[in-house]
Amino acid sequence: MKRTADLPDRPPPVVGFTDRYLGGFVDEYHTHDRSQLSLFLGGTVTISTLGRSFILGPGQGMWIPANTLHQAICRTDLIFQVIYVDPKLPEAEDLPCKMFDASSLMRGLVDEIIAMRYEFSMDERMTSIAQLLVGEIRRAPPIADRLLFPSDPRLLRVCEAIAAQPGDCHDIDHWAREAGMARRTFTRLFQQEMGMGFAAWRRRVRVVEAASRIAAGQSISEVAFELGYENASSFSTMFHRTFGVSPRMVRSGTLTPSL
Repeated sequence: MKRTADLPDRPPPVVGFTDRYLGGFVDEYHTHDRSQLSLFLGGTVTISTLGRSFILGPGQGMWIPANTLHQAICRTDLIFQVIYVDPKLPEAEDLPCKMFDASSLMRGLVDEIIAMRYEFSMDERMTSIAQLLVGEIRRAPPIADRLLFPSDPRLLRVCEAIAAQPGDCHDIDHWAREAGMARRTFTRLFQQEMGMGFAAWRRRVRVVEAASRIAAGQSISEVAFELGYENASSFSTMFHRTFGVSPRMVRSGTLTPSL
């Protein structure tokens, strides 16, 4: 595991490396003094920042501006590429946090920067590569926020528990007790904070988790069973209703689902 603290004393404006984390590793909330581009090559990870959580898998990328508090939870063994970008680079100014599908050009530019290790100067060629990379990030259509979490600490505790175990089948009365609320209060506050009911939010958690597992290669029937669906057919119906595409299209790599 590497961090910006591991970089040379005078790193170039863009610098990168390939890294690996083990499944289950939690990189607790932290910040970097540089903006961070992460491209994921294998495995799945949940990144939480600015009150939002994103589940990312192979072929996807995440841009996090400098000094933005964020956390990463590795859902499986993870291999990824990281590029740290000097926030003073003009092209990177005001580029907001977002998740996106990495283009082939973006991947090629990242490979080139990593191949140079730390031993290069920002000559005309490297300046052009850095500018082009940030331009690709800026142009990449963002994938919609995958999950929203409440600000109320009681609801947040419940939502984090469900997100950690999406297949959990406890009913709403159980979770209201966990939050220390009456069911009616829990239901009303959840709707108020989240803009949707508890059941709808939990369904979304499950299908988002399902999309991540299917994209990583797990079988559709196995995913359906592990996430509490009675059969693959009912799961596929819910998946299509949420994403507008079938689980098979995600498994084949034809499409990346977005909410």
